[in-house]
Formats: sequence, structure tokens, C-alpha cells
Amino acid sequence: MKKAILFLLTVLISIPFISANGTKEATATNDNVSIEMWTKEGDADGTLQWTMGLVEKFMAENPTITVEVVKKTTVDELREDFQTASLAGYTPDLLWTVSDHAGPFLTADLIQSVDQFVDLTKFVETVKTADGSWAVPMSSGNHLMLLYNKDLVSNPPTTTDELIKMGMELTTGDQYGLVYNQTEPFWLVPWLGGFGGKVFAADGVTPTLNTKEMIDTLQFVSDLKNKHKIVPSECDYNAADTLFKEGKAAMIINGDWSLGDYEKVFGDKLGVTRIPMVSSTKKWPAPYTAGIYLMVPKGIDEAKANAVAKLVKYFTSKEVQYSQVNDFNRLPGLLAAYDAPKLQESSILKGSSYQLEVGTPMPTVLEMRAVWDGIKPELAQVLAGNLTPVEAAGLMQASAEAGIAAQK
Repeated sequence: MKKAILFLLTVLISIPFISANGTKEATATNDNVSIEMWTKEGDADGTLQWTMGLVEKFMAENPTITVEVVKKTTVDELREDFQTASLAGYTPDLLWTVSDHAGPFLTADLIQSVDQFVDLTKFVETVKTADGSWAVPMSSGNHLMLLYNKDLVSNPPTTTDELIKMGMELTTGDQYGLVYNQTEPFWLVPWLGGFGGKVFAADGVTPTLNTKEMIDTLQFVSDLKNKHKIVPSECDYNAADTLFKEGKAAMIINGDWSLGDYEKVFGDKLGVTRIPMVSSTKKWPAPYTAGIYLMVPKGIDEAKANAVAKLVKYFTSKEVQYSQVNDFNRLPGLLAAYDAPKLQESSILKGSSYQLEVGTPMPTVLEMRAVWDGIKPELAQVLAGNLTPVEAAGLMQASAEAGIAAQK
């Protein structure tokens, strides 16, 4: 008789036996073991059905392991329910969720290192601290890149000098050479990397915003608007998106989440490549990357840990990694899967992966919120001409430090 997946749609789940030492005992008979996985995948895009299919196949190949899947409606629900369940002494055995969750889960000491489950050198860079690695990348992405309209740009710029020159030639009338969301620090971070800077020191939590690298970055984006005038005087996400779709912008800096919509508008006229190298430093801009990650809660016993290890290895196998590329245009977490035929054949996916190569994992520490809040208002003041980059960098640092202090 075919084994069925127990698919739980609500958080009203039965509580298993909790051992005296606080670990959840495996439900085992004759070496059989049952593990529970929570996922954030949804119905609308078909990813939940795909995930369930993977679990069915895994169980068929591993008849002593039963996988119970709990679908959470949103990523916020998964995070909140996991934190609540952990306080009650009960947790699932595997989390299929977003990289953003690693920070709060690590801070609360709810997840364990995944170094024992897979060889992390075979994956794109993941969540790491001095104590280990805390998530296995299932897929990677969520990064910014340069997208362009091939009707207006035959060969995209590869350096910022070329970007400025080309942008000035293409900015005429109601058309702009480049558009992007000027209001959010997420779009500033790639340029900061290109100028050799980072938002945190080596410890990963101390802000480093009042630096020459940040000052140079702020001067650069100010010059794009106020000196070279290749971007609009004001531009948020929706404005940039509309201008590009309407053919009133030759190039846009946007994320991989936008590719589907732009493909529908431009078809094979959509170009995808890296954000141009900073000419003065010879460094590539480094957009933040994220993705879907597998995390293992603390407190599971040896039998469950062994079963989880098998399931994680299956999810990150080349076969499954190819499948998500083919079915959902997701970039793999496994480095060896970047030879997927579809990825090599699609100029869009290939361009996206080309950008991903020089990206950097989004910090998942709680201090990141204070950094965003410190950068945003001062960035706006620089672009408006109300602050110099030097003044703004100092204010960003002070604000971020104050925000972090308030979190403690």
C-alpha cells in the first residue's frame, strides 16, 4: 500500500512524546522513523505540489522514513509558529524557509549547525559564523542585476565609465539611460561593494558606514543624478519599473523576481547581465543574495537527525536542483548544478547566474535592521543635495549605532 504524506494545513498538530532530556523522540518501530518538515512553499505557483512530489519520491526510495509536511501560509507565520513551538518544547525536524529567518533563529539559539549534514563547500555561500554554518542553500537568488532593452542597448556597459557615457547618450527627451529604486538602501549596497566597502566589520555586527568607501559610493550615486543626469530626478520602485516597461528607460537595476514580468513585455529583447564594474576600483558591485534554505532545529534525536540528513541530501541532489531550474527558473544552491542545460541555454538565467557569482549573502543578524534605518534617510538627503556624502556617512553610522543600542 502506497505510503501517504501527512499534509497539515494548520498549526493544530499533535504533540509527540518529549523525553526527559528535552529532545523529541523519534516515532520508531523496527527502525522506522517519522520526521516533520515545515515549508513556506505555496499553491499558486505550483511549488508546494512540486515539494510534495519530491517528498513522495523520497519516501518511496526510503521506505523506513515517513515525512510529514506542514505548510505554513506565509514566511512570517512559519517564523512566528516555530518560535512559539520552540518555547513550548516542541519543534519540527526540518525547516524549508527563507534565509532571513536564520538571524532570529540563531539569536534565539533554535537551530543547529548543518555542517554535519552536508559538505557546505559544494554550495553557494551560506549563513556562517565563527561557530559553523547554519543553513543549507536549496536555491539562491533575490539579487539585483542590470537589465536592458536590446532595442536601445546592443552591447551593455561593463564598467561605470561606460555606463555613464552610454547613459548620457541615451538620456534624451522623456527617455533615461538608467532607472532604479533610489529610495531603498538595498539598491545602494551593490555599489558599496564595488567601492570596496561593507556595512559590517569582520565580526558581522559592528556597522562600518562612516568610511571612505561609503563616502565614495554616495558621491557616485549623487553624480549619476545631479552631475551626469542619466537617472530621473526622483524615482522609486514603481516609477523605475513603469519607465522600463514603457521603453522610456534603456536600462534598469532590478531583482531576479522581476524577470518573469519583463520577459512577457520584451521577449527576446530583454538583456540580463552584471551591474557594471566600478572603473576606479576594478571591483564588481556586490548585490545581496538570499534564497530558500534548509535549517535544522535543535533538540532532534539521532534517529531523526540521520533521516533529516538523508532528506537534505536528496533535496540538494543534482537531479532535484536541475528540477527547480527547469520548473521554476530558480538558480540552484548546489554549485555543481550550475551546468543545468536550461541555465546554460537561457540568456536570462545565465545572465542572472553571472551576477550571482559576485553577490554576497544578505546579513541575517538583527543589527541589519538598524543599518537599513540608518542609511535610508541620509541617502535621500544626499540625492536631494541637502547633505554632502561626508556628512551623510557620519550620520548613518551614528544612527545605526543608536539603533543597535536600542535593541539591547
